Order: sequence, then structure tokens, then C-alpha cells
Amino acid sequence: MDKAFQDYYEDVTSYCYGCGRLNEHGLQIKSYWEGDEAVCVYQPRPYHTAIPGYVYGGLIASLIDCHSTGTAAAAAYRAENRPMDSDPPLRFVTGSLHVDYLRPTPLGPPLTIRATVQEVKGRKVTIACALFAGDVETARGQVVAVRMPDHWLD
Repeated sequence: MDKAFQDYYEDVTSYCYGCGRLNEHGLQIKSYWEGDEAVCVYQPRPYHTAIPGYVYGGLIASLIDCHSTGTAAAAAYRAENRPMDSDPPLRFVTGSLHVDYLRPTPLGPPLTIRATVQEVKGRKVTIACALFAGDVETARGQVVAVRMPDHWLD
């Protein structure tokens, strides 16, 4: 897959601070399949700091959140056995976000977020994530993503 999940979003759903390609001030994360796992690599900037040398926890939560909702959309398309550019569009918002901070995340190395689909059921998709700085897991998250109502996409 050459395009990130988020590159398939219609313009109306492309302004999110975390994953919106049309939000010039946002994080603009990109997520891709690697087999059955979705992967996002993000380079924190110096201003993403909590205390000198460490990443702000809110950034970590945002990365887990947006990577998970993008993964939910991609998983829903997979479950329906159709391409991500097919209609009707499948877009997801956060129903629940849980993050466990395992250890401080150093500011400097790229962060890798790995997501697995735990369940696709009706309008909900449950995603589990692990965030790594280098080879060290520093945070884990779980997101219950809920499919956007169709009228939100109008």
C-alpha cells in the first residue's frame, strides 16, 4: 500500500489535528498495513516536550488515538473486502481511549506505534496499540472506535 490510510479520507474528514492531511498545523500522522498490524512512525518535534528530554503525554495519547481510528477504518474496509477508496466511505471517531504510560518516552528518536485489531463488530472496532521509542515500549493504548454517522460526511 503506497498511500496511508489517512490519504483516503475525504476532505471533510481531513482536518483532524492528529491525522488530517489538510490541517497544516496538525501532526499529519500516516498509518500503513504491515501484514495484520498497522504501523505509524512519528518524529516528535522539540516543542512536544513535557520536561526537558521527554515527550509530552498528550502527544502520545493523540498518536495512539488517531492511529487507532485510522486503523479502524482500514480494518472495516478489510472486513468488507473492499478498497479504501470505495463508497460509501467508512470513517471512525473515538468512543473510548485508554492509555497506560509504562515509562518516560525520550524526546529525540522516532516513535513507532503498532496497532492490532482486536474486534470488528457492527459499527465498532476495538484496537490495541503499543508505542515504542527505539526498541523500548513506553506506552500502550486501547481504542474503541465508532463509525461516523453518514450525515457527518455530507
